[in-house]
Amino acid sequence: MKLKGKICIVTGGARGIGREICRYFLMEGAVVCFFDLNEAEALKTVNEFRNDFGDGRIYFFKADVTDEKSVEESIEKIIQKFGEIHVLVNNAGITSDNLILRMSLDEWKKVIDINLTGTFICSKYVSKYMIKQKTGRIINMSSIIGIRGNAGQCNYSASKAGVIGFTKSLAKELASRNINVNAIAPGYIETEMTKKIDEKFREKIISMIPNGKLGTVEDVAKTALFLAAEDSQYITGTVINLDGGMGI
Repeated sequence: MKLKGKICIVTGGARGIGREICRYFLMEGAVVCFFDLNEAEALKTVNEFRNDFGDGRIYFFKADVTDEKSVEESIEKIIQKFGEIHVLVNNAGITSDNLILRMSLDEWKKVIDINLTGTFICSKYVSKYMIKQKTGRIINMSSIIGIRGNAGQCNYSASKAGVIGFTKSLAKELASRNINVNAIAPGYIETEMTKKIDEKFREKIISMIPNGKLGTVEDVAKTALFLAAEDSQYITGTVINLDGGMGI
């Protein structure tokens, strides 16, 4: 098993991509602690995974990634229980789309706070322990939109472009301590959100993807697993475009 005994944190782990990352990590032997604010969905996930993988390997923390105290306290609890943290996946993120002339400052700030500042806060407090351990993996969730941009998503694009810059800078800071920092930039992934897209717009999106189809949450989870495991020990500061060729 690629992550046997590893203590992993996944933010936004109650559903969607984060949930699937939790599943893949558990399948590979990890202990998974996930952060989320949706308590109802989180408890469903915990119950299902405990049925599948047994007790003692999946834990939910109601932590707000934009709240420094909330993150610090949750990480302290994990350290008190397990003593180490080996992998952090900064997956928590939102969209709040609008054209710039209609976008409110609140819409701008909320997306930046969760997608970018949340990544900073969680990385700051986890890296403190990874530096002491002299080992660790930090995986940040960016997006193809952070590379290409997209009309109506100035806030989201800026946040995900910021994640890329943050990833490269943090990788340089932590490389000497045997801590790898990488990012995944998914394209259009089949989720509950994309299932609601108008069929004509969906066809237009697919026409722009050389592979001719949307990605899956499994595709993202497998990539996160690769970056979390020893297979990627010589990779840091890299952004993996997981987009079916859309970014070519």
